[in-house]
Amino acid sequence: MPYNKDKQQSFQAAQQGYEQAVDAKKEIVVSSSGYGKDLKHLQQEVGEAKEQIESALMSATEHQRAQLLQF
Repeated sequence: MPYNKDKQQSFQAAQQGYEQAVDAKKEIVVSSSGYGKDLKHLQQEVGEAKEQIESALMSATEHQRAQLLQF
């Protein structure tokens, strides 16, 4: 059972990381004075999401794998 729970937690972390990256992208305003800061935040979120997705892919079920590859 712990193995399945770890797979689910890993998938959920990847999904949350993806959603946070999407939210960070939505917050960027190209013409704002904070563009550089926002862009750096987006890059960080994308990097974290990528790591979480790659980690989740290692133990994902076939269904989860298909969803993760869409992220």
